[in-house]
Amino acid sequence: MEWYLSKIVFEICAGDRPQFDETLRLIQANSDEEAFQKARMLGRSEEDTFANVHNQTVKWKFIDVCDVIPVDELKDGVELFSQIHEPEESKAYVHYVHQKAALLQLMHNPVL
Repeated sequence: MEWYLSKIVFEICAGDRPQFDETLRLIQANSDEEAFQKARMLGRSEEDTFANVHNQTVKWKFIDVCDVIPVDELKDGVELFSQIHEPEESKAYVHYVHQKAALLQLMHNPVL
């Protein structure tokens, strides 16, 4: 069996603003096709409808699997995903990345 990285897309139906969740999942399968089908079954199984804290109905609707990428090997530091951003404000994007890194560091190394 081989490992595959799949991207499963959900639509989040709540309120007026459309939202989509792209989740990356590691799938073990014998072929690309089997990995695709397993990812689809996983997506369908995770559809859900529930009430949020404001008692509004929230629906997670499975859209489809849009990527299945073979992973050559699982080892420390192996690249699983890459995405290029082209923000309008590069300084703001760099600041955002630094702020997220600082928050992660604080969460893992809180000051006593």
